[in-house]
Amino acid sequence: MEIKKLIDLGWQALDDSIIYYYDRPVGTVAAQDSSTDPLNYDQCFIRDFIPCGIAFLIKGQTEIVKNFLTHTLKLQIKERQLDFLEPGRGIMPASFKVIHNKQGEQYLKADFGNDAIGRVTPVDSCLWWVFLLRAYVECTEEYSFAHSPEVQKCIRLIMELCLSARFDMFPTLLVPDGSCMIDRRMGLNGHPLEIQVLFYTALKVAEELLLDNQENDRIIQAVHNRLNPLTIHIRQHYWLDLDRINTIYRYKGEEYGEEAPNQFNIYSDSIPYAQLSEWLPEDGGYLAGNLGPSQLDCRFFSVGNLVAILSSLTENWQSQAIMNTIEQKWDDLVGYMPMKICFPAIKDRDWQIMTGCDPKNRPWSYHNGGNWPVLLWLLVACAQKTDRINISKKAIEIAMKRLLKDEWAEYYDGKNGRLVGKEARKYQTWTISGFLVAQELMNNPEYLQWISFAQKK
Repeated sequence: MEIKKLIDLGWQALDDSIIYYYDRPVGTVAAQDSSTDPLNYDQCFIRDFIPCGIAFLIKGQTEIVKNFLTHTLKLQIKERQLDFLEPGRGIMPASFKVIHNKQGEQYLKADFGNDAIGRVTPVDSCLWWVFLLRAYVECTEEYSFAHSPEVQKCIRLIMELCLSARFDMFPTLLVPDGSCMIDRRMGLNGHPLEIQVLFYTALKVAEELLLDNQENDRIIQAVHNRLNPLTIHIRQHYWLDLDRINTIYRYKGEEYGEEAPNQFNIYSDSIPYAQLSEWLPEDGGYLAGNLGPSQLDCRFFSVGNLVAILSSLTENWQSQAIMNTIEQKWDDLVGYMPMKICFPAIKDRDWQIMTGCDPKNRPWSYHNGGNWPVLLWLLVACAQKTDRINISKKAIEIAMKRLLKDEWAEYYDGKNGRLVGKEARKYQTWTISGFLVAQELMNNPEYLQWISFAQKK
């Protein structure tokens, strides 16, 4: 099929997914698969809407993005709750839907995780919201919206939520399992990379958009205080390349004091050196999936590594090393559909313990090594930013062969991503928008500035 027809069908499918609130567009449903029970796929998820919002900005449909930001802002928890069962102040919902009552009135019903599978409140919703706010401002130059009292308060509350007093010694965010795109139990509790990178990105947006006034003064100072140690912590302790692996291999345990090289008391026997030393390219590298006391998760998580490149959390040489790894380990990380959410999959007893025997997350399926077409927009954006255009072209060409044929499937199964996901929804909205954004970034690289950040000096 010619590319123009595929793009036109994609835009039509995206337009068909729009949710209206009092006749105004406010978001998109997660999927339009009429062949199965909708569950919560008829709702608008903040996380899912991000590539949709960027696509609408590119198309010039800025109203829906502004309405989305405005109405989700109103759903944010603004006051401290005495009831411990209520979400904390500053939290944004995972999703919302438009409810029509018998009187003909409409209202937005938010889900903060209380109805979700696993009942986990999303940590990433508020961080992705800030990301889209910045893209909207970069696109429209409507700084008056970002500087309005309502939006300023929303940013402050998100920063207060992330920077508040905590039981932790590190500059990263301590979160439960299932609090990000991987929203089921996958051994991510602690300090998962995806949340840390989104946290860093949100700090940079706050630094850009918070007005320098007395009301924001305390938050701005806290943002400045956190950015530098967070940057150093991620770049140094999460980074894995052959030199770093050799260092960790010779770690001594039970060290004490400020000068101890093995600050997290990581036991070298817990690291799969044989596989890593064979798998990792000579000029490759990536950010580890998680880090904590006696824990270094060496799985490659795509969202965290790709957003780290976009936000310039990684230094230029690290960004190039990540792209080297993707390019040289293409069959493992991309395969037949860009791209794997994580690699490798966990199996056997590890799968039983870490997922709780979750049948949906069996090896090489769903979040446990499945391929997600939505990640195409992030992969292409990073390839554009690092001047690796060949990666962009190859990824889009691969996706084009399958997306329409497979009815815009949600995810793919199998070690090489050849199988449509066992429980994948069809006409998944962020699959559609991910392809459209990727294609637009290829044709018009200037859109990259809306979602990319310059290197912090």
